[in-house]
Amino acid sequence: MQSTFTRAALALFALVGFATGVWACFLPDSFYLDFPGFRSGWVSADGPFNEHLVRDVGAMFLALGVVAAGALGLKTTGAARLAGAAWLVLGVPHTTYHLIHLHLLEPVDQVLNAVGLVAGTLVALAVLLVPGKRRAPAKPAAA
Repeated sequence: MQSTFTRAALALFALVGFATGVWACFLPDSFYLDFPGFRSGWVSADGPFNEHLVRDVGAMFLALGVVAAGALGLKTTGAARLAGAAWLVLGVPHTTYHLIHLHLLEPVDQVLNAVGLVAGTLVALAVLLVPGKRRAPAKPAAA
């Protein structure tokens, strides 16, 4: 069984995967110009628009959202760890790239970007490593 932390993390990953994925996949111009939404320009600061690349990133986030939602539905520790590993495979190189390129953003965006990406990567690592809940032994039936 999955821990409460793990279930919350999987729900968050599913939400992030679906929201980011739908936005990038179906509204690539808006994603490029407006991501993350509350501050704009995080994607556009890094180079010219490439519709193919933005839509592919959207599809990848949708796929990771499906993996997280599926793990949440299956309720097993193994499924949760698989989802955590998948998000970690995205998180480590993605976070590393953005930490190296923080200079492209304004100072407040540098902090928001770094904190958000590092936190997401650490949560994925935790999902991979946190032990599952043990089922309580069944009580014997009364005679």
